[in-house]
Amino acid sequence: MVNGSLIVISAPSGAGKSSLVKALIESTANVQVAVSHTTRPPRPGEQDGVHYHFVAKERFQQMVREGAFIEHAQVFDNFYGTAKSSLEDPLQQGIDLILEIDWQGAQQIRTLYPDCISLFIAPPGLEELRKRLRARGQDNEEVIERRMRDAQAEMAHVHEFDYLVINEDFNEALTEIRSLLTTLRLRRQRQVQRHADLMNRLLSS
Repeated sequence: MVNGSLIVISAPSGAGKSSLVKALIESTANVQVAVSHTTRPPRPGEQDGVHYHFVAKERFQQMVREGAFIEHAQVFDNFYGTAKSSLEDPLQQGIDLILEIDWQGAQQIRTLYPDCISLFIAPPGLEELRKRLRARGQDNEEVIERRMRDAQAEMAHVHEFDYLVINEDFNEALTEIRSLLTTLRLRRQRQVQRHADLMNRLLSS
């Protein structure tokens, strides 16, 4: 079995990360998102076990004590974490796995999985980001300004990532992410494993 690639994707709130990942999953075979745990309440349309595992803070803290997470962090007033099983099982089945986490979690994942690929999605500008946050209609102005401050702090870590996509045009950004996934699937080691019989025939004397 050929192991899948682990792709860590981070972005400031409002940059369009979730929409891009959703479109990628819907249009590309053999790729899925690792479902993280969070203590924040579900947003309209979100389903438990599909978008996140929604748990109480007490349960989350218990999982931390039990060592269930490979990474966890506090973002705003809520906690997010990635369980070990949500990564290792799909990767061993050859599925390309996307992990949507903030820069703090990305640092922890890179330490544990040094072969992972990291991608940062940035907005085309701060005013456009503010416009998108307002258009979502989920936060008041105080929260939006807090998200703007946090966005700038997050973008200061862009140099830690392998790849950068600017989400100015949604379709163009999606094409760029698809291209990255294709490149990962064409890596020599992965192709040789996938086509082992063919390579043995081609290289046999």
